[in-house]
Amino acid sequence: MKIGITCYPTFGGSGILATELGLELAARGHEVHFICYANPIRLDPDAERIHYHEVEVTTYPLFQFPPYCLALASRMAEVAEGYDLDLLHVHYAIPHSISALLAQQMLHGKRRLPFITTLHGTDITLVGADRSYLPITRFSIENSNIVTAVSEYLKAQTLAVFDVRKPIRVVRNFVNCDMYKPAERARRDRKRLIHISNFRPVKRAADCIRILERVRQQVDAELVMVGDGPDRGPAEFLARELGVERWVEFVGKQAHVARLIPQADVLLLPSSQEAFGLAALEAMACGVPPVATRVGGVPELVTDGVDGFLEAPGDIEGQAARVIALLTDEALYGRISAAARQTALTRFSSSSIIPLYEQCYEEVCRQQGELRSSVGV
Repeated sequence: MKIGITCYPTFGGSGILATELGLELAARGHEVHFICYANPIRLDPDAERIHYHEVEVTTYPLFQFPPYCLALASRMAEVAEGYDLDLLHVHYAIPHSISALLAQQMLHGKRRLPFITTLHGTDITLVGADRSYLPITRFSIENSNIVTAVSEYLKAQTLAVFDVRKPIRVVRNFVNCDMYKPAERARRDRKRLIHISNFRPVKRAADCIRILERVRQQVDAELVMVGDGPDRGPAEFLARELGVERWVEFVGKQAHVARLIPQADVLLLPSSQEAFGLAALEAMACGVPPVATRVGGVPELVTDGVDGFLEAPGDIEGQAARVIALLTDEALYGRISAAARQTALTRFSSSSIIPLYEQCYEEVCRQQGELRSSVGV
């Protein structure tokens, strides 16, 4: 099939998932066209059957804010017609699903262009729930041909907040277990913790610094902070304030986290909210136990005490205690690590999740074909 994918090409779960999905689809023989304002951070430009189409937004003095939604819709329609796309798959409801709906209407009478919307989290719990965006978010969901959500939690939130009648299918996030896998760690005496995020307030990046400070009271440990965002500066300041800056390394945005995660011992995910927790899944596939918070869709991924640990958001002492237990008890670590890898393999591997998206693609194209036949188009 010929599939158009639109996402935020940033260091966030929705963009990463969309990029990984495109790469997986291309590897399975599909032709994938990314339509974004920038090249997605993890996209391999040399991958076969992958194409990138930039959305350019022209600034005019008349516009106080550039009309990205309109530019995106125009580009979607242009690419769909020029490359004979079968469908669009947009990630994050606002504004991508509205742009897809406009592109669909622009091509009405020329060709069919069904679109699928995948909900990822803050597009529902934060942005979409804002009174300014709630009506149009609801409208975009209701008018999508198929809607998916990455967790049962997010599905329930969407139904509760927006009161939509559109059926929502849960297609959970996935991980390529051939790419994300355990590796022989370099011999070192110091244990390593890792945190991966976009450093937004909801990720509570500063909690990682506080956890490290507690852990170091009993274990020689260091912390690698991967990513960038508004809370990086405050986290760096806190590390200096607590006197642990020499054991914290901020490495910024990294396109190849599959190389970094296996070298860590524990992943920290202290978020106040998570629709799923993709970073935790990637760590689990590498056999790196996550110490996360019991929020949102995380309990659908991590079983507390089996393949990771869950504590309340803000409970620094509780999370630090779990990290210390993992780093000082080899038997416990071995059991949790093996179970984490097994969870990724059996429940969330790309080989089992990607076909669910392919089924959605086939269904939506079949529905559109039947609709066109029924109206004599």
